[in-house]
Amino acid sequence: MASRASKAGILKVIEASDASFERALEKLCRRREEREEGTAKVVQKIVAAVKSGGDDEIRALTKKFDGATLTGLEVEREEWEEACEAVDGADRAALGKAAMRVREFHKKRIPSSWEMREEGGGFMGQRVRALHRVGLYVPGGKASYPSTVIMNAVPASVVEVPEIIMATPPQADGSIRKEVLMAAKVAGVHRVFKMGGAQAVAALSFGTASVPRVDKIVGPGNAYVQEAKRQLFGEVDIDSEAGATEVLVIADKSATPAWVAADLISQAEHEEGASAIFVTHLKSMVGRVQDQIAKQLKGLAREKIARASLKANGCVVITKDLDQSLEVANRYASEHLVLAVDNPDAMLKRVENAGTVFLGHYTPVAVGDYLAGPNHVLPTGGTARFFSPLGIEDFLKRTAFVRFEPPKLRELGADVIRLAEMEGFTGHGASVELRLQKIRRARREREAAREAEMEI
Repeated sequence: MASRASKAGILKVIEASDASFERALEKLCRRREEREEGTAKVVQKIVAAVKSGGDDEIRALTKKFDGATLTGLEVEREEWEEACEAVDGADRAALGKAAMRVREFHKKRIPSSWEMREEGGGFMGQRVRALHRVGLYVPGGKASYPSTVIMNAVPASVVEVPEIIMATPPQADGSIRKEVLMAAKVAGVHRVFKMGGAQAVAALSFGTASVPRVDKIVGPGNAYVQEAKRQLFGEVDIDSEAGATEVLVIADKSATPAWVAADLISQAEHEEGASAIFVTHLKSMVGRVQDQIAKQLKGLAREKIARASLKANGCVVITKDLDQSLEVANRYASEHLVLAVDNPDAMLKRVENAGTVFLGHYTPVAVGDYLAGPNHVLPTGGTARFFSPLGIEDFLKRTAFVRFEPPKLRELGADVIRLAEMEGFTGHGASVELRLQKIRRARREREAAREAEMEI
């Protein structure tokens, strides 16, 4: 069997030397979550209810799902400031440092407008400007994710989006966790609303009496949030779909088994659907990592979640050599890729598909989750093959412009007409030909005038 439970640990094992390795690896890589029909129907009803019922419906759904009775949906300035004042000084400093580092990273290369001119009167280019208003969805309720606030809001703030709106579910008493509001302050959020789930996505998409309509919604959430984003794409822009978190660690003989195990656990503890994949060509490393996982899981605050995740979705892939390990990583296209190898810089040049790459033995995924600088909103489920991490580009739009003067249209018009006729769009060609006729008439009139002057 190519896939088998390891006697030494919780992670199942697939091995390159097994006959069914290719089939097992293909199954591992094709891990996109199936959409549940029931979820889609529930979301459709919520979206329709919010579209027609507005604020009243949001309050009713907040009472139903979050247990909070709200009078107003927006966090008032006084409430916001009081929450920030209640944050421990060291926590406030850590949040400020994280926001600063993420801001500096995203400021490095902001796309700019440009233009060019050609002989004969061709003038064209591109204008780059920020979206007018964006919405950030931040999971909440029982959990607290200030780092998600920073990662989603800071890139929008860097490109000076005029209005950054945050939506997050309230606690049962109607409040928002103080650390989340502190993160919103340091990250540049302008307004915060107490609402979660599909109803928050709908409110941001359509707008209500209290909630402004946004141009784009970004941020992670549960299956209902993601389904609402899918259904409302087109009414509003969205970022890529956020699936369960995942990590793939490549290790050679220089790796420390305890550190490899810790990186696997750090992502497994996110949720039961998380994936933790360990890839190595060293069979001797497998048992040691499995032993460390068993040891480190004991007493972990989220042990039950991490254990369930590792058992259901964790895996060891034993390869022939380090080159094949990298091939597996490129094929898997992981959200987080850890290169726990002797020469990670050389291997980095050959990485084709990954959200963020963590180089060497002293770069745990956790530093990227919180304050290294690169964004932690990353493509999941294999979409790193074609999606990129959240960045400033996600909050910008590009508008092209072009102007042809008569000489330029005379130079290129015949080719435009030919291409239009090739596709059967004679109206396109006529729109050019009419202008060329005027240009030719004007040219003939000028030539006649010059000849008349010469006769005189």
